[in-house]
Amino acid sequence: MGRIARHLFVAGCVLLWLVPLYLLVVNALTPAAAYTGKPDWTVQGFDLAENARTAWNVAGIGDSFQASLLYAVVCGLAAVLVAAMAAFAVVVLPIPRPAFWFWLIYSGTLFPLQMFLAPLFGLYADADLYDTRLGLMLVYAAWAVPFAFFLIRNQMTTMPPELTEAALIDGASFRRIFWRVHVPLMKAGLAAAFIFQFTAVWNDLLLGITLSRSPDVQPVMAALSTLNNAYASTGPPVILAGALIVSLPTLLLFLVFRGLFLRGVTASAR
Repeated sequence: MGRIARHLFVAGCVLLWLVPLYLLVVNALTPAAAYTGKPDWTVQGFDLAENARTAWNVAGIGDSFQASLLYAVVCGLAAVLVAAMAAFAVVVLPIPRPAFWFWLIYSGTLFPLQMFLAPLFGLYADADLYDTRLGLMLVYAAWAVPFAFFLIRNQMTTMPPELTEAALIDGASFRRIFWRVHVPLMKAGLAAAFIFQFTAVWNDLLLGITLSRSPDVQPVMAALSTLNNAYASTGPPVILAGALIVSLPTLLLFLVFRGLFLRGVTASAR
């Protein structure tokens, strides 16, 4: 009975997830001119290509898509690299008060992002970074470091200290130990941290609408919200087609690297 109850619970959770996805796909297929104003539960047409073309070209979501891809890849990689170095310093290097440095870096995830928006906006306006790709890349990379540091540091604490001691006896420097010993052994954890940060940057809306306004600078979620306002008169089909386009990168990333992601999360949770 317990096993049946668990299976029913899992099936119910899957159903709750699939119903909105089904409605999203079905209504994205509906021709915009044929939309009645109510969600369709049955397929009323196959105009997904036209709806996606309108969202991509006419509504300008394509430029924001490319900008978000740049932000997510570059900032995700930069954040993971900085976080790995910080974790190595806290766990391996003989620095004083490592617990203090851990909490100082990790505290970046403890405070709500909204409390930084006003001073950040003023700083960006004064430094001519507002509505620039460089400005968004800087804030995204800094925002992504604390959680990546938390994941990588947890995995690094599971590595036996004898590895570092043996390398030091052989005459290796700490820089060589980091690149030749710890980084190769933490590939799964680094990949999991990158997937987390890629998804976080890709899904960001708050920073995007606060620090940018140009279509070629705005991240894709901000462009999608603009699409919702500009094309509300055409009905949801165009908007839902844009949502499908926006969801593809994170979905493909997880499907392709799901094994590496699960190994990395498991290693970080030990």
